[in-house]
Amino acid sequence: MKRAIALLALGLALPLLGGCGLTPMYAGGSSGAIAQGLAAVDIPPIEGQAGWLVRNALRDRLGESNGSSRYRLDIRLDDQLEGLGLLTDDTIGRERRTLRARYQLIDVATGEILLDATDGSDAGIDVVSSEYATIAAEQTALENLARDVADRIVTRLALTLRKAT
Repeated sequence: MKRAIALLALGLALPLLGGCGLTPMYAGGSSGAIAQGLAAVDIPPIEGQAGWLVRNALRDRLGESNGSSRYRLDIRLDDQLEGLGLLTDDTIGRERRTLRARYQLIDVATGEILLDATDGSDAGIDVVSSEYATIAAEQTALENLARDVADRIVTRLALTLRKAT
């Protein structure tokens, strides 16, 4: 009986969902308007190791350019590593790595700035007695932050391109 009521309620609700006005952002898959717009974004080289990591993560997420770039994404990064916690022997026990990106999406044809935004992320790192382990943790944090910042940038780009279409 409960199952029949649930199916009836679902049957009544489905027609209402079609009129809500929501449409999938990536409708059409790789041939959809958003995916085509993202694939038309050129990413110039970004300075430093963090820049290399962010650029590669963005290229992985945006897809392969089809040769004609309609947009250019200019990015400036700020990578900070700071000590936070002091132990009783005045050594640092915790660090925070922060990666911030300031970026602009520019229409190559007109020079118009379609998006001017900042995004960032941070991670905590335990400083241990092994210097190698601490360096490895700092590097892993940078790699994770680069992926996170790239994800945030792609989301903002997709929303901007969706409004433009």
